[in-house]
Amino acid sequence: MLIVAGAVVLALIGYRITVLLTRNSESGQRDSGRPPVAVEVSPVSFGPIQELRQFTGTVFPYNQYVVAPKVSGRLLMIRKRIGDPVRRGELIAQIDDAEYQQAVREAEANLRIAQASFAEARSQADLARQEKERLESLRAKDLVTDSEFESAATHYEAQQSRLALAEAQVEQREASLASARIRLGYTRLSASRPGFIGERFVDEGALLAANAAVVLVVGIDSVIVRTTITERDYGFIDRGQPVDVVVDAFAGRRFRGSVARVAPMMREASRMAEMEVEVDNSDHFLKPGMFARVEVMTASRDSTQLVPSAAVVDRDTGPVVFVVPDGATKVSRVSVTTGIVTPSMTEIVEPPLSGRVVTLGQHLLEDGSPVLLPGSEQAPAGGGGRKTTG
Repeated sequence: MLIVAGAVVLALIGYRITVLLTRNSESGQRDSGRPPVAVEVSPVSFGPIQELRQFTGTVFPYNQYVVAPKVSGRLLMIRKRIGDPVRRGELIAQIDDAEYQQAVREAEANLRIAQASFAEARSQADLARQEKERLESLRAKDLVTDSEFESAATHYEAQQSRLALAEAQVEQREASLASARIRLGYTRLSASRPGFIGERFVDEGALLAANAAVVLVVGIDSVIVRTTITERDYGFIDRGQPVDVVVDAFAGRRFRGSVARVAPMMREASRMAEMEVEVDNSDHFLKPGMFARVEVMTASRDSTQLVPSAAVVDRDTGPVVFVVPDGATKVSRVSVTTGIVTPSMTEIVEPPLSGRVVTLGQHLLEDGSPVLLPGSEQAPAGGGGRKTTG
């Protein structure tokens, strides 16, 4: 019985092995007849490529200042409105100066009084000097007493002191007159730099206090675009790098500029550093407050191996491309080392590639997979597939 049972078991095992071998053979036949995958391809090319980093920021005027009086008074006249150009030194507004003109006239009168007192003191000093010299010569001949000479010398010294006082009073009155004239000049508000009126804060007739804002002047012959850069990009940015600036108001137009300043520190809260880009704006298209996008070229190659960025896919082993050799209908999976990457093209540092690379349909491919190229005929019969186009 044991012999019979063993024979039955061996027979079952043999049958099972035969079934498995048959299924594997059928599976292999089916795999060998797997239909080709319709793909799109693009040739490997050589050419220049640039790496661009894009940042967002805001346009600021190159310089701006507030025109404000240093003295109080009523605003009699303001010549400018928003958007008006101003020249250096041009009169913008005028404050009522009647009181300040009166102060100048009073200071001028006080100066004349001080000058008259000085002239009188100088005359008296000259007379006292002459009298002292006369008595000094008579004293040498013993014609006057010592007390008379000493009295004349004392009088002379007193006149000299009076002359010095009168001279100091003249200087004081001159300083007072200069101050009065300066305060009178403060009633005329002029532009210290050329630019345009950005804001107007008051109207004629307003009673102004000292340092009250009248208008804001902005200089926009050049503008500054302020943006922030991340710690990852910080090492790629240097002063003087050329940049392109784009604003929504002028879509399709690129404004050329350069990196003017990069902050030497990162903000702890955001881990970002501030960057300033200077842009020539002689045509005055860019306006302060505009939202801007800044493109900085951080790397470039004059001639290098390029493939469409769509051809590069990430797998467990790293970036790969699927190459279709010339005249072949099967792909080769090639691991690559990439360099500069842009939305359209990717630099392949190594290895050298030949043929065409698959740009659409890679997710269905493995090494050696058959492909159907655009313009090819339908797969042979028995492939179980149908013709598709990429």
